[in-house]
Amino acid sequence: MLTKLDDLRKFLPETKNPPRLVLAPSEDAHSIGAVVRAAEEGIIEPILVGDRDKTEGLAEVMKISLKGYKFFEEKDAYQAVIKAVKLIHDGKADVLMKGKVGTSLLLKAVLNKEYGLRTGKLLSHFALFEVETYYKLIGVTDVAMNIAPTLEEKIAILNNSVVVLNKLGIPEPKVAVLGAVEQVNTSMDATLDAALLSKMNQRGQIRHCLVDGPLAFDNAISSESARHKEIKSEVAGDTDLLLMPDIEVGNVLYKSLVFFARAKVASMIVGAAAPIVLTSRSDSEQAKFDSILLAAATAK
Repeated sequence: MLTKLDDLRKFLPETKNPPRLVLAPSEDAHSIGAVVRAAEEGIIEPILVGDRDKTEGLAEVMKISLKGYKFFEEKDAYQAVIKAVKLIHDGKADVLMKGKVGTSLLLKAVLNKEYGLRTGKLLSHFALFEVETYYKLIGVTDVAMNIAPTLEEKIAILNNSVVVLNKLGIPEPKVAVLGAVEQVNTSMDATLDAALLSKMNQRGQIRHCLVDGPLAFDNAISSESARHKEIKSEVAGDTDLLLMPDIEVGNVLYKSLVFFARAKVASMIVGAAAPIVLTSRSDSEQAKFDSILLAAATAK
C-alpha cells in the first residue's frame, strides 16, 4: 500500500538510463528547480528547450548548475513546445513537462495530427494526494481538463486513471464516483452517471477496478460515515480514486486539499503517448518535483 508520495520511487525503472524528461519552455524558476533536483537524484535525464540566456540566468540566481544538460535553444514559447513534443514523437524523450507557457498552447502541440502525441484516447488530468488525515495515497480525477464530462468521457477518464494506479501496484483500485448524495436522484445527473458506471463495472464493461457510486465525499473516504449512513460498500471508506462529477467540483477539492489540508500532490495529464507534467501555476516546487516523480514512475 502506498502511503507517501516518496513511495513512488519503488516504481522507477531499475536501469542506469532513467526516463528522459523534456521541459519547455525552460525559463521557469519552480520548474527548473524541480527538474534539477530530480536529475541530481537520478529520477530523470533532463532535456531543456527554451531561451538559454533566461534559463541560465534563473539558474544562476537560484545557485544551481545546468552544466552537462542537453539544451535546445528556442526563444519562442510555442516553438519550444513544438520542439519538445517532436522529441517525444521521435522517441528521443519519454516525459513532457510544461514550463512557462499557457496550457492551451501546450495542448495545441500535443494534439497536432502530424507530430503530436495522440493515441485516440481522451486526455485527462490525474492527481495523486498524500493527505495527513487519510491512511493511503488517494487519486482525484478530473480537475483540470474536461469541464463537464459526459458518461462516455467519464468512462475514459476513469480508465485513464485506473491504468496509472495499476502501474503503481494497485491491481484493482477502488473507485468512488462522487455526487452530492449517495442515493440515485433523477434530478441529479451526477448520481445517474455514477449508478451507470457502477453497474457497468459489475457487468465487466469497466475492468481492472472496483467502482461504486453515487457516493458523497464523506462516505467515500470515511468508513465511520459509511457505517453511520448504513452504506454497504467495498469502496466506501477505502477509496483509491475519486471520480469528480465535473471540473468545478474537482478544482475546488484539489485546491482545498492543498491549501486547507496542506496535502502533498503529484499530478499529470494522461491519455497521451507519454506522461505530461502539467501542474497549476500556484503549485510549489515540491509539487512539481513530486509530479516529475509520478510521471517517471509510470512512463514506459
